[in-house]
Parts: sequence; structure tokens; C-alpha cells
Amino acid sequence: QVKLVESGGGSVQAGGSLRLSCADSTGTAVEGCMAWFRQAPGKERERVASISAYATTYADSVQGRFTISQDKVKNILYLQMNNLKPEDTGMYYCAAREEYWCRVDSRDYVYWGQGTQVTVSS
Repeated sequence: QVKLVESGGGSVQAGGSLRLSCADSTGTAVEGCMAWFRQAPGKERERVASISAYATTYADSVQGRFTISQDKVKNILYLQMNNLKPEDTGMYYCAAREEYWCRVDSRDYVYWGQGTQVTVSS
């Protein structure tokens, strides 16, 4: 059973950087698509970035500022976030699905972490 655990969230000022990490605490490597989602209060969960053997994709709002990457040896997923803006504030979730085609809809992802909070102040 896959169990994803995120870390690296925190509070930063606008323009700052954070790096989020996501690891499977059971040591199981998910073959398929890995993604980062975020959810702000009162808003729907949105996909921020995703990565698979086929493609790496970013939401327009983070393109050029965020970078998703994987350490296949350690089975860790990362999200490097630079030039953070107040609108990036939210709970960030790591997600995975056992298909290589990444999807935008959160309902297509089977495995989820508990989330890590990111707060960006102006």
C-alpha cells in the first residue's frame, strides 16, 4: 500500500522560495504519473504540476516559477517553488496514479499525501 508523505511547506514572503518533497513511507515506487496539487480555502483543488515518463506539465499560473522533479533512486518527488506569490498560498498535496498519462482532475489520482501548508505573505 502506497503512503505518500509531504514535507517542506512553511511561511515565506513574496519572492521567496520553498522546496516541497514527497516520499512514499512504505518504500513502494509508484510507476505512473506523479503530481502536485494545491487547494486554497474556499477553492477547488487544482493541479500545479505533474510528471511521468511521457511528459512534464505545469499550470499556467506557475509556469516558469515552479519545477517538478523526481529522484528515481530515492523515490522522492520534489516541487521547487521560486518567486512565490501570495496567490500561491494553500495546502499542497502530492498525488499519484498508476497510469503514465497525467490528468488534471484530482479524481483520477488514487494515492494522496496528507498535505503540507504553504503560506506566502505580501
